[in-house]
Amino acid sequence: MYIISLYPNLKGRYNNEFTEKRHNKTADRFKMQKVDIKKALAEKADAVNGKIKALLEQWTGIPTKLADAIDYVLAAPGKRVRAAIVLWCCELVGGRPAAPLRVKRGGRENDDALNAAAAIEMVHTYSLVHDDLPAMDDDDFRRGRPSCHKAFDEATAVLTGDALLTMAFEIIAAKTSGAKKAVEMMKVLAEAAGPAGMIAGQVNDLAAQNNGSSFEELHDIHINKTAKMFRASAMLGAIAADADEKQKETLASFGLTLGLGFQVADDIIDVSSTSRQLGKTAGKDAKQGKLTYPAIFGLKKSRENAEQIAHKAVDILEPFGDKAAVLKELALSLVNRTK
Repeated sequence: MYIISLYPNLKGRYNNEFTEKRHNKTADRFKMQKVDIKKALAEKADAVNGKIKALLEQWTGIPTKLADAIDYVLAAPGKRVRAAIVLWCCELVGGRPAAPLRVKRGGRENDDALNAAAAIEMVHTYSLVHDDLPAMDDDDFRRGRPSCHKAFDEATAVLTGDALLTMAFEIIAAKTSGAKKAVEMMKVLAEAAGPAGMIAGQVNDLAAQNNGSSFEELHDIHINKTAKMFRASAMLGAIAADADEKQKETLASFGLTLGLGFQVADDIIDVSSTSRQLGKTAGKDAKQGKLTYPAIFGLKKSRENAEQIAHKAVDILEPFGDKAAVLKELALSLVNRTK
């Protein structure tokens, strides 16, 4: 059933040159403004990493071993995609561009977005720490380094994830300008990460191992486990910029669609990329009997689905015109990635 058994020589087949040509052709189709998405993502990652570092330096009373584990998992190299979406959605609807912390510019909206971006990365990182545990996906590597439970121990990994989750909400509660905005942000994040969101997706993902076979099950898992957190990212940026309800609705729809496409691409690269490219163990989905797009549709159809979803995400942003160029580029680039 699983695609890895049908295509034993898939590793490395879709190289960077092929992916780049495919992506450029798609971008031309939409007549989009050219954006260096790698550079743009790196700039946002720098801003968010600086904010996370500054926030951690303000924390007191954390036991040394726990603090070391928190530092370890947050310092692991990551693209900070969810955080970047927060910042770009804020900028799109009126927030000022997020500057590096050393530059004194921007206002409350910028601070709110940066804090929310740091918070959602903490929630995301907590989910990865717990995902890697033996009771979950059981992976010894994450982002090219030993997983938290391997670098430390299982108990510390569990507690590190617990700490990151609660820290995220403390950041929003303590750092957001205005109680109403803070409450709205916390509600959005809690719904996305909670028992009817990411946790539901994880529960159903585990239950479907060697047991699931329908597209409906798969779609439900991907929407809950991944897409709802992307929607939360877009919503947090919109809230930070005091967006109106129509803008929030549009960006929420974009985030959900983008997140679904991201997860479909994740399914694909688990089959088509190497462990070195991924920074974690490749081919694990098939070995564990995971319910994935390649398992149901095959690799070719999965790629077509991913591109269709990306195109839908781009179309959703049309009301914003060229101002949304970077988000449109992000949607196309994420489904054509190799890691």
